[in-house]
Amino acid sequence: MWNLTGDIVTRKPGRTLLPVLTVLFLVSYGLLTMLVVEQGRTIDSQRNLIRMLFDDSIELNGMKGKANQKQQAEARAQAQAQAQSKMKTPPAQAPQMQAPPSPSPRAGAKSQSTSKFAKPFPQKPPKDSSDQGDERRMLIKI
Repeated sequence: MWNLTGDIVTRKPGRTLLPVLTVLFLVSYGLLTMLVVEQGRTIDSQRNLIRMLFDDSIELNGMKGKANQKQQAEARAQAQAQAQSKMKTPPAQAPQMQAPPSPSPRAGAKSQSTSKFAKPFPQKPPKDSSDQGDERRMLIKI
């Protein structure tokens, strides 16, 4: 380059940032690789934990099912024993009538049934008077 006086100006070689950037680049990729490896380990440990919990849940459900079957078998045996004892009573003696069970003190309490299929249906809310006129316009789709 030429300056205003006509002398040739030489440029001093400056330090380039290429080695520093290269080192930072390698360090960042190393940290990223460590992060990926640690995430993989965490995912594997969580997968193992979920499997263990699932196995425990299956075992617990099996134990509950066996206990429920045992309870039902005991109830059947008691009912059969009561039926047999009623048949053995002499006809001269009048069998005692059992009073019907009294309603529970809590209204709306769940029934104590053991069947999964005997759940009551939820009650429908009452219809508004404004909805009655709109029923003729409702489309029924199957």
